[in-house]
Amino acid sequence: MQAVLALQFRVLAALVLRETRATFGTTQIGYLWAIITPAASTAVLVAIFSAIGRQPPFGASLALFFATGVLTLELFNKLGNSLMTVFDANKALLTYPPIKETDVLFARAILIAVTYVLIMAVFFSGLMLFGLAGPPAHPGELMTAFATTSLLGFGFGTVNAVILSLWESWRHVEKILTRPLFFVSGVFYVPSYLPRRAIEWLEWNPVLHAVEWVRSGYYVNYDSTVLDKSYILWVALLLTFLGLAGERLTRIRRSSA
Repeated sequence: MQAVLALQFRVLAALVLRETRATFGTTQIGYLWAIITPAASTAVLVAIFSAIGRQPPFGASLALFFATGVLTLELFNKLGNSLMTVFDANKALLTYPPIKETDVLFARAILIAVTYVLIMAVFFSGLMLFGLAGPPAHPGELMTAFATTSLLGFGFGTVNAVILSLWESWRHVEKILTRPLFFVSGVFYVPSYLPRRAIEWLEWNPVLHAVEWVRSGYYVNYDSTVLDKSYILWVALLLTFLGLAGERLTRIRRSSA
């Protein structure tokens, strides 16, 4: 058993290293772009809303409010999009007996999650350095929210990967379905301030709860009336179960394709 676990660890470590080189290249500029892209998205939002005289929907910093929303949504989208193509991208590797489909899924998910830990740490540290934010009020809650969002993205990405292996057009359908997430996930507004009729529709979106959870962990007094932690956790677990079960059931079909 110990030998099997050691082999599994070495396989995952090697796959994470390979994914790192394939995603970012062998130069440091690749890692820099991973930080610049989300930062640029937030900066554009801040510039637009500042230009029209918009005040922060909550707190004193537009940059902090948007960052908690944009980076959470980016994490979910990155996992969903990147894991979707993981089987095709690693088709040659999957011919080696020690490497299974779940290994490449976990390796890519680990890389993305670790990268976004770094992105958030650097970005929020920068905001604190320039006096645009204070330290997180509830670090434990913030880390739990990040972990649950990562699990949600992993489950969604795994389901995407299975569907794409059966239906090539899914990559286009998925883009259409997820495009409205920016507008319905509370990125630039506080969902609790909306009319109850609107909330009843928006609260079905698990990403909305992820954003609310992150903000509840960062702000000292962000009292969300929308956040349901058990809902997002159950959705994340359900998607993960469906994705991994679907991967197992369709493995033979992919290997013969």
